[in-house]
Amino acid sequence: MGLRGLVKWLRGLFSLPLQEIIVPNMDKRLINKYNIPGPRYTSYPTVPFWDVEGFSREAWQESLKRSFLESNATEGISLYLHLPFCEQLCTFCACHKHITVQHHVEEPYIDTLLKEWQLYLDLLGEKPRIAELHLGGGTPTFFSPANLQKLLTAILSKAELADNYEFSFEGHPNNTTAEHMQVLYDLGFRRISFGVQDYDPRVQKAINRIQPYSKVQEVTRIAREIGYESVSHDLVFGLPHQHLQAMQDTIAKTAELAPDRIAFYSYAHVPWIKGVGQRGFEDSDLPDAATKRALYETGKQQLEDMGYVEIGMDHFALPTDKLYLAMKNGQMHRNFMGYTSSKTQVMIGLGMSAISDSWYSFAQNLKSVKEYTEAVNSGVLPVFRGHILSEEDLIVRRHILDVMCHFQTQFTAHDVVNVEDIRERLQEMEQDGLLYWDADTLYVTEMGRLFVRNICMTMDMRMLRNKPETRIFSMTI
Repeated sequence: MGLRGLVKWLRGLFSLPLQEIIVPNMDKRLINKYNIPGPRYTSYPTVPFWDVEGFSREAWQESLKRSFLESNATEGISLYLHLPFCEQLCTFCACHKHITVQHHVEEPYIDTLLKEWQLYLDLLGEKPRIAELHLGGGTPTFFSPANLQKLLTAILSKAELADNYEFSFEGHPNNTTAEHMQVLYDLGFRRISFGVQDYDPRVQKAINRIQPYSKVQEVTRIAREIGYESVSHDLVFGLPHQHLQAMQDTIAKTAELAPDRIAFYSYAHVPWIKGVGQRGFEDSDLPDAATKRALYETGKQQLEDMGYVEIGMDHFALPTDKLYLAMKNGQMHRNFMGYTSSKTQVMIGLGMSAISDSWYSFAQNLKSVKEYTEAVNSGVLPVFRGHILSEEDLIVRRHILDVMCHFQTQFTAHDVVNVEDIRERLQEMEQDGLLYWDADTLYVTEMGRLFVRNICMTMDMRMLRNKPETRIFSMTI
């Protein structure tokens, strides 16, 4: 299937009307042409195209042991802890979470996490060297500082630390206290990410995320006073009721606090997957595709004027930030934790719905706290689906990672993928100025960075061979 056929087929699954609007530095024709449903490529293959029938817990365990033996002594492992509890539902959120105001759930969940960690330790047979550790959610700071200390002290007591390890966590500005930050800092955390989303009161009301600028200002100040080396703010464009003037105000307020790193995410509207969690507003309240792109272009220009550099997809950093330096040195990596400053072959995800990666396979945990807890208490790893990567998968994965992280990739004679087929599918994008070739190396242009997901789709052999019958992805723009 050529690129034109792929675009036509995907566009047929869903379309948005484009209103007349001036889009800074962007050809509206390209937006209209390439605004199609597509994966974000947090993994390859993407979850909807996993071969779950060819997966087994036993195969996952063997794959993990193999990869661990290959890499633990040299690069260590990454560890992701999914802490799923939130006190209220944010109606833009697509994460797996559990809404409750009952904090008595903390200790039982911690006990289950530690039991799951022990199952992995027993399987691996030797102490892992932790290179990266990240607390995600949900809302990690839902947990009390004392309980976070209990959890992490127990985790770290059964592992070693790699050289130049990096610990990070996500904090909600409304409930992240100085005590939270100090306890985690004392345990080795040096990077913190605050979910800001947007400062416009109307947008905050629509997404049920009310947090004044003063709270973000306060937690950012405290983090820096404690000594955190990298403070990140997460912003989202494409939310209900967003408009250009308000976006400019949000970016200006962000500039006043000068976070080291900014994630400027595209809102993924997937209510058919996430249900009520993304139906707190009407579809008509969302900006159309051209407006959404203008929101990004406006924000991007402001950020670049302030000294931020675009790195990867939808991410910006100051030249002093570790992730920027990793990008410059060709060391930036992307996995289920997002963009990271170094690569580990093994990533173990602990907790409800967490996904693990052995490089040769993926495995996802059960998605409800109840089922997850019951599985762990029965003494088995709580995975319920996954994927064992084929030789072709591994090669395509490398190319997609290179494009996502470095905006280029080189094909070799040893690739099992047909580079001529890929060239043909990319020919139209090349004509549109989104990419160019130098021998067998593909380079994404500055304009093409906005269409990275589309470029990666032309290499996605799983999706090309198994077209979904219904829409399963958010729009690429």
